[in-house]
Amino acid sequence: MYKVIKYFTDLQDKEHPYHPGDTFPCDGVQVSAERLKELSGKDNKQGTPLIEEVKEGASAKKEEAPAKK
Repeated sequence: MYKVIKYFTDLQDKEHPYHPGDTFPCDGVQVSAERLKELSGKDNKQGTPLIEEVKEGASAKKEEAPAKK
């Protein structure tokens, strides 16, 4: 799973807008590994990473961590 870290419109998906915090891709859209690499690196029209991979269970582990006193 990937999350959006910088606003962009997906030129390969009818200019669908993606806002920071959104999941990429949206439901029902198939994306190639090459496209994921392009959007998570600097080889895109904005020249900066637009998405980042979210490891499964990473957010759940943060929520379960005990609060420091």
